[in-house]
Amino acid sequence: MAVGLDDVELRRRWDRYAGRYDRDIGVMERLQFAGGREWVCGQASGDVLEVAVGTGLNFPCYPAGVRLTGVDLSPGMLEIAEARARELGLEVELREGDAQALPFPEASFDAVVCTLGLCGVPDERVAIAEMHRVLRSGGTLLLLDHVGSHHRVLRFGQRLLERFTVRMIGDYQTRRPLPLLAPAGFEVTRSERRKLGTVERVAAVKLPGRAS
Repeated sequence: MAVGLDDVELRRRWDRYAGRYDRDIGVMERLQFAGGREWVCGQASGDVLEVAVGTGLNFPCYPAGVRLTGVDLSPGMLEIAEARARELGLEVELREGDAQALPFPEASFDAVVCTLGLCGVPDERVAIAEMHRVLRSGGTLLLLDHVGSHHRVLRFGQRLLERFTVRMIGDYQTRRPLPLLAPAGFEVTRSERRKLGTVERVAAVKLPGRAS
C-alpha cells in the first residue's frame, strides 16, 4: 500500500488543486455520485457540521433552516467555498481545521456530514471518533464515500489506482467506513451501495450514553 501524505503536504497539495477541483469532479459526479449529495444533505437538520467541506458543492443541497458550519484542511478550498456561499446568499461559518482534530467542543452539532472526504484523511478511524465527539447524543452522521468494491476485478483496479492517488493527494480508493461505525458508538440506520459497490451512502445515529 502506498504511504500517505502528512497534513502539511496534504494542505499544500489541496491548495494547489483547489482551482481545478470543481471541474475535475464534475465528470465523476455525473457518472458515479449522481444524487449522492442530495441524499446525504437532505437528511441534515439543526446545527450541522460539514467535515471536509471543500469548495462548498453541497451548499445547495441542504434544507432551509439548517445552521451550517464547514471545516476543511485547505485554505484554498475554503476561499472558494466562501465565495459560493455568498453567491447563494447563505450564511455558513467556515473554519480551517483537521478532520482528525476538529476545532469544536464536544456535543456541538445535531448532524455531521462528510461527502467524499474520509477517503482523503490520513486516519479515518480518528476522524470518525472526532465526528462522534462533536455530535450530540442521538445526533446523525451522514456519509457519502467511494469505497472498495466487492467485485474482485474492480477492487484490483481500485488498488492499482490507489498507488497513484495516495501519493498525489492522499486519496484512498479501497476504504469502507461502514464497518468502523458501530465500534465508534454509532447505530447505522440506513446504508446503500451503488455503482457495482464502489459508492456507499450511510446514515447513522450516535448512541445515547456512549462516551466519545
